[in-house]
Amino acid sequence: MDEIPITVKGDIEPRAVEQLRRCAEAGDAVAGAICADGHVGYSQPIGGVLAYPDHISPSGVGFDIGCGNKAVRTDVRVDDVRADLPRVMDDIVRRISFGVGRNNAEPVDHPVLDAIFKADFRPQRRLVQMARNQLGTVGAGNHYVDLFAGDDGFVWVGVHFGSRGFGHKTASGFLALAAGRQFTDHGPDGEMDSPPVLLRADSELGQDYIAAMSLAGEYAYAGRDVVVGKVLEILGARSTYEVHNHHNFGWRERHMGIDAWVIRKGCTPAFPGQEGFVGATMGEPSVILRGVDGDDSAGLLYSTVHGAGRVMSRTKAAGRMGNRAECSERGCDSWVTWAHYRHERERAGVGEHARFTLCERHPQGRMTKRRGRIKQGEIDFDTVQAQLVGGGVELRGGAADEAPAAYKRLDAVLAAHDDTIEILHRLTPIGVAMAGADTFDPYKD
Repeated sequence: MDEIPITVKGDIEPRAVEQLRRCAEAGDAVAGAICADGHVGYSQPIGGVLAYPDHISPSGVGFDIGCGNKAVRTDVRVDDVRADLPRVMDDIVRRISFGVGRNNAEPVDHPVLDAIFKADFRPQRRLVQMARNQLGTVGAGNHYVDLFAGDDGFVWVGVHFGSRGFGHKTASGFLALAAGRQFTDHGPDGEMDSPPVLLRADSELGQDYIAAMSLAGEYAYAGRDVVVGKVLEILGARSTYEVHNHHNFGWRERHMGIDAWVIRKGCTPAFPGQEGFVGATMGEPSVILRGVDGDDSAGLLYSTVHGAGRVMSRTKAAGRMGNRAECSERGCDSWVTWAHYRHERERAGVGEHARFTLCERHPQGRMTKRRGRIKQGEIDFDTVQAQLVGGGVELRGGAADEAPAAYKRLDAVLAAHDDTIEILHRLTPIGVAMAGADTFDPYKD
């Protein structure tokens, strides 16, 4: 059998390339590629794209089905909003919910909710209340609502998020079904390098997944539309131009003369003439780009980056939160991990409610269980925040795991694709809204 062609753009770690090759071989793919923002993901790498003639891949699409970006140019001039920017950003975080499992404080109605209520894949119907509650919420992790100063002088709105709990429950349900379990069961706890979950597209389960994935994608699009609409309302603006794309999805396309299911995980479709919005970090310009034709474009299955791409894990960047045993004496900053405290208390034979401490400064004191940082990260977020303020960015939320140093530089990533795309607009951030520190979003790409 001929080796499956794999295209690699930029400096990609070998493990991510090996993940992509393993997925390609498992599904007898027509071809595969990994974009320059690529890195290791669950089973299929983030930034990876594969074309399967006969299979659809729930693990390839991932847990945040339909995650994507939307950008809108407004009719408001940047100079006219700068003085009011703090109020605008305050209103955005007051009216739009950010964070894991958050419900919309301003419930909205939308035709997609009726579609979920009547979903072809009946188990999705049970998720309609969750979908209703979370429609128009943003989540955590690397999901955001940004305001930009466009190179055309106008304010742009950009958002990045997906199908929230509805998509996550759908994805995990199909991973469970593929393992012979019920839709409502937990899926297998696979390792990062787990083999791909592949379903024959012509099987009953494969057809069910395609229908369910498509509905989750509609929900993700609707959510981004709702959030952008709310930001336009806050700005008192209207949209004059829009760009909207998924980057976690499966499409039926034709490549190399073969019809195939194209699974893009964290990469943006970029056919010749197709436009996309690609976000950078909270302190650097994002872009509106357009795909161009050429042999390299075909080799990438007409795909491009969806962001800058991580170079630092969240834990390495921000450290780790956990339970601590902290000295209860006023002004004392002594602490140990709760696990270490429990181990030492048990080793000393001291009962759970008896006085016991590991603080050397206050040997007669007590220790109290509190949540706190148990491992320091490499990024000083106070410094990052000061730099953003100095650069004219109004930040709401965010944490060290989303700091610019945790990512590649978008210009360098785009340079690796310069023969397959053209840049139409550069958008400089002036307002960034994200979930607060120490949050984790299982729905992020």
